Amino acid sequence: MAAALGAIKAGHDVVVYERYREARPAGNILNLWPPPLKALAALGVDTEDLGAPTHSEFRNLQGKIRVDVKLDEEVKAAFGGGFIGLLRPELYERMLAAIPAGTIRFNARVERIEQDERAVTLHFTDGTSAEHDVLVGADGIDSLVRRTLWGDAPKREHRLHIFGGFTFEDVAGTVPNKCVLTHSRTVQGSWTSIRNKGRDGHQWWVLTSTDPDAPAPADLRSTAAELAEGFPAPLPGLIAATEPQDVQRWVLRDRPALKQWSKGRATLVGDAAHPTSPYAAYGAGMSIEDGYFLGVALRGADLTDPAAVQQALQSYEDPRKPHTAKQVQMAYVLGKVFHHAPAPLRPIRDFVFDHTPFLQKMAGDSNPREINKQLALIED
Repeated sequence: MAAALGAIKAGHDVVVYERYREARPAGNILNLWPPPLKALAALGVDTEDLGAPTHSEFRNLQGKIRVDVKLDEEVKAAFGGGFIGLLRPELYERMLAAIPAGTIRFNARVERIEQDERAVTLHFTDGTSAEHDVLVGADGIDSLVRRTLWGDAPKREHRLHIFGGFTFEDVAGTVPNKCVLTHSRTVQGSWTSIRNKGRDGHQWWVLTSTDPDAPAPADLRSTAAELAEGFPAPLPGLIAATEPQDVQRWVLRDRPALKQWSKGRATLVGDAAHPTSPYAAYGAGMSIEDGYFLGVALRGADLTDPAAVQQALQSYEDPRKPHTAKQVQMAYVLGKVFHHAPAPLRPIRDFVFDHTPFLQKMAGDSNPREINKQLALIED
């Protein structure tokens, strides 16, 4: 949706091919940093009262603050805070509302892609085909467009899974506009304020190691509650207050960074280009930014000219690759450090985190710098 909005803003005719029969706002918990919010507004999405701005901290199990994510005062003034807590369906609904009617074509399953200097041709499972000047692969971690351009490659398993949910019940121990990420020796248990369609609530998640091939637990909420035992309030209370249907689980995977995203008349955005672990808290945000920056690159481009297309697509991806690769790798490394350190090393790791500025510099100071860089690149 962000890629479509970016190309539309650039003055081009856009078709979104969607394999499902309808646009159904799905998913549950989500956090966005200020740059994607700024990008959304620039793309024409209504961002008024979207989510709850929060101040973020990493803590140990005893409550000691290991990381304080201190955004610049002008950023907090502009966005009300740093980490914005919301639910995915409201964001999707607002993005869908910004897309012109008729842009999305449903029940469109692409099975094969061809391209030459003249056009990109999509072949659908129903036997039909369509030609376009440019193809943007926004088709996720299992992207057909990525496979077509660059071949298949195995996913990188993080050997982690996350349980997440939300509630609008009042739970003792919560603080407005707060995000707290707490780590035990092997589990992350976290919570943050959210705002959804005018209602204030909280989301939570617990994350730990797993065998990625193991079946999902039968009772997600009970498993999450077991993982949160021993964590300080309000985390256990938030899980207990959550309806079972409002809990989801997903296994963490990504793919190693590509040296090149674009080829000919095709390029990649979002998880097709750089699938990201939630440890970055930036997967959805970077996808939104991709759509914005792709649109900027396509302004004034003659899409019938293959050289002009390649130049525009290269100017889109060149600044994005270092930023996204850094975020993806940082998320992978943090998952390793917090959940896969050998047992004898965990006390040493925790001593370093509790008594040196290492984690603050690694996660707390670098984030605001990256946020400032991205904000400066997005036009008001």
